[in-house]
Amino acid sequence: MRILVSWSSGKDSAWTLHVLRSQYPGAVAGLLTSLNSSVDRVSMHGVRREILEAQAAAAGLPLRTIPLPYPCSNEIYEQQLATAVQTARADGFTHVAFGDLFLEDVRRYREDRLRGTGLAPLFPLWGLPTRELAEDMIAAGVRAVLTCVDTRTLPREFAGLDFADALRSLPAAVDPCGERGEFHTCVTAGPMFARPLTVRAGQIVDRDPFVFADFESTADTADQPANSTCTRFGINPAS
Repeated sequence: MRILVSWSSGKDSAWTLHVLRSQYPGAVAGLLTSLNSSVDRVSMHGVRREILEAQAAAAGLPLRTIPLPYPCSNEIYEQQLATAVQTARADGFTHVAFGDLFLEDVRRYREDRLRGTGLAPLFPLWGLPTRELAEDMIAAGVRAVLTCVDTRTLPREFAGLDFADALRSLPAAVDPCGERGEFHTCVTAGPMFARPLTVRAGQIVDRDPFVFADFESTADTADQPANSTCTRFGINPAS
């Protein structure tokens, strides 16, 4: 097996990597992320490329990206995805792993996109109780921050919160892992990383109905003022 992990920068994909390494030692050989090319950030999560690259380095894995325009039609998204899949297959990958938890339509979509490509989908977290899963992540040392909040389901004040703190006060109707898109996260530490990331909080940006919390790496920016963070965020509707 040679596994490529669909990497969103968030907790579920990070935990997927951790689980796969336990189940298939040495099989994970890369991370795949879609980027909004107009702002150079992870689609939907709004995470800067510099943090994404720091995650890949901490995980000890090469990073592959799918550049997407903004706005991005579903047709363009699928064309770019197909190119990435063909390249991965040519490079010897046999599987693509996803951090999906229970949304059947999302799983079917991924399975349909991979059918006949030579890459088999893996869903190592599928069906796990999400409250228990979230608590297991935190107990194992996963640290994450909420980088995107859908204000139709959560108050904007949740943007920028530590995941463990947010979990204690989530409304009952919100999935503990945000599986329905209520929120998205960025992982800064955990058993999938050789070392924790150092990040600094920036501005909170409203892009109705979403609120984004910006974070920047402090590894090489210790002398920069906190207000130097970028205030533009892109949303990729196809991701």
